[in-house]
Amino acid sequence: MKAVMYNYNKWITYDVTEEMIIVRKFEELLIKSGFGIVKKVEHHFKVQGYTALWLLSESHFAIHTFPEERKMYIEISSCVKDYFDNFLDLIKDM
Repeated sequence: MKAVMYNYNKWITYDVTEEMIIVRKFEELLIKSGFGIVKKVEHHFKVQGYTALWLLSESHFAIHTFPEERKMYIEISSCVKDYFDNFLDLIKDM
């Protein structure tokens, strides 16, 4: 296997009331894309905000929310181009 990583990150504006719905949707899309989820770690900040990291068999996916600005930052890294491309195709309309 050649040492290659594919990376994508994006800021997303979102409706704060849908924060956890969006998070669950991303997890569904990871699975649908072909990624293997090894573990998920998440943290809800006391005042507001949320961070989650999915450790994937093929690398990782992270979400960081900033509800005060109605923004969410996502980042995915993968060493499997097919799964990475599948994921990008699935989120392009978000």
